[in-house]
Amino acid sequence: MLQFLRKAQREFTYAKGVYGVLSKVKELQPESRVTLTDEIEAAVDAHADRVAFLFEGETLTYREFDARANAVAHWALSQGLKPGDTVALVLENSPDYPAVWYGLSKVGVVAALINTNLEGDGLAHCVSIVEAKAIIAGGVQASRARDVAASLTNRLPVWDFDGEAGEDMAAALAGQPTARPDASIRAAIRNCDTMLFAYTSGTTGLPKAARITHMRVRGMARFADFLGSVGPGDRVYNTLPLYHMTGGALGLAGPLIYGATVILKRKLSVSHFWDDVADYGANKFVYIGELCRYLLNAPPHPRERAHALECGFGNGLRGEVWGPFVERFGVGAMREFYGSTEGNVSFMNLDGKVGAIGRLPGWIEDRIGVKIVKFDVIEEKPVRGEDGFCQIVDVDEPGEALGRIGTSGRDAFHGYHDKAATQKKILTDVFEKGDAWFRTGDLVRRDADGYVYFVDRIGDTYRWKGENVATNEVSDVISKYPGVETANAYGVAVPGADGRAGMVAMTVREGFDMAGFAAHCRANLPPYAVPLFVRIQPQAETTGTFKFRKVELVEEGFDLSRIEDPIWFLEPGADAYVRMGAGHQDRLAAGEYRL
Repeated sequence: MLQFLRKAQREFTYAKGVYGVLSKVKELQPESRVTLTDEIEAAVDAHADRVAFLFEGETLTYREFDARANAVAHWALSQGLKPGDTVALVLENSPDYPAVWYGLSKVGVVAALINTNLEGDGLAHCVSIVEAKAIIAGGVQASRARDVAASLTNRLPVWDFDGEAGEDMAAALAGQPTARPDASIRAAIRNCDTMLFAYTSGTTGLPKAARITHMRVRGMARFADFLGSVGPGDRVYNTLPLYHMTGGALGLAGPLIYGATVILKRKLSVSHFWDDVADYGANKFVYIGELCRYLLNAPPHPRERAHALECGFGNGLRGEVWGPFVERFGVGAMREFYGSTEGNVSFMNLDGKVGAIGRLPGWIEDRIGVKIVKFDVIEEKPVRGEDGFCQIVDVDEPGEALGRIGTSGRDAFHGYHDKAATQKKILTDVFEKGDAWFRTGDLVRRDADGYVYFVDRIGDTYRWKGENVATNEVSDVISKYPGVETANAYGVAVPGADGRAGMVAMTVREGFDMAGFAAHCRANLPPYAVPLFVRIQPQAETTGTFKFRKVELVEEGFDLSRIEDPIWFLEPGADAYVRMGAGHQDRLAAGEYRL
């Protein structure tokens, strides 16, 4: 009887939470004229003198933030930018970052939020695919942007906040009006129109530009309420990069529309984390799982419990980190969600079940349009039955999460700037002829109580340091190094680390020089994409259709007891790869390396 009552209470609590969420997102309709811009302006009017940002000793009120954004809007008009045009933003975290995209949105201009780790061809690709009219940058990113702009055929103007590698953006803004531009300029903008481009890695080898609509950002911003109960008076600590939707929508746009204060950091500092949350009076923080693991792996800090943190909210927190994190640091609660930048599938852990990304009881599947289907990891595609349709997984069986594509705000899939890339994410004839479902590219499993757990990424993309790494891109860069014959990149599990570390199996020719290989990788790949391990094979292993085999390689990882091929390891802080031995493997197993 007691077990029945507990189950009934759990289902009642879940149903109340889910239907509360659905009622709050009901207003997010595609044709609505209310946009995120309108919501932030309403928050400014309601909380004008409340502090919006605390950043490196700077205090910025909502009124001052709005004035800064208004100057950006007038600058855009002075440059002849029109609604629907795109401007690329390559800038580190600061209040100027949201001031730019918010300001541009006041006149209907779209901001493309580019990963600040990119340079060279990767940066050029991201700028080009969205047909940007200009680049706004600062710091080291400005010089990278200048070099890329000079290489493009249309010679984009570069505006630099420091005024050193392009036109002086700060000086230009200082001469602009700070009153709001006439709202009629954006009168034609609807909720389903693009507000931002955010980039996601995929199996194509280069980032894809996902169309993020006003409706999409408004929905993600509301997760700050659903998960963190964020409201006026809260102080939310945010160290995440703002070009990611977790940091930029959940951790920034969310607090802004609810009148909270964002304690913004340029980047994460584990050594300063607890001093910051104590000194600034943070009561909530936004996370990705790797952040929590870094803090847990750090030496004890004298102020790690001298804080007022009521909760953390974010994604990617693994079960083995969750419990120890809460116990050690005394954080009141951790609220986990799952969702991709561009997709229509999301889960929320509303009751704090450790390790779960949310719940999907059978009675609500059809209501929210999410299914988990059987998946063939060898063929890398969903399993279909004799009738040609996909099959639902059994309890605790990993499968791919799919989202039904419809026309409402919740189940719409707006895709990428590249139409071909969009089509690759759509699966048709899934449960009946003519239906269409979004492919998350993620394997998840569901237990007997309906709790959902993340298992892994599918195929050619793995996640490391909070970033998605496209193996084709890594392989292409490596293949350009003299002496490399074939390169097969993949991700491998490392004890005590989130995600998968990069590894590459290579065949090499005469003239290959391992001594310079690390420098080549670091010069041509973002830091998180540089392989940690190298396996030299006598010949590449391929399938009957000449595709590289990865399943066996991933399973073997860097286990010297199972591998006869030489393995090379890029030790943290080292300039070159070293031949891996038993001592390295023991230290990795013990978690002694800070990867």
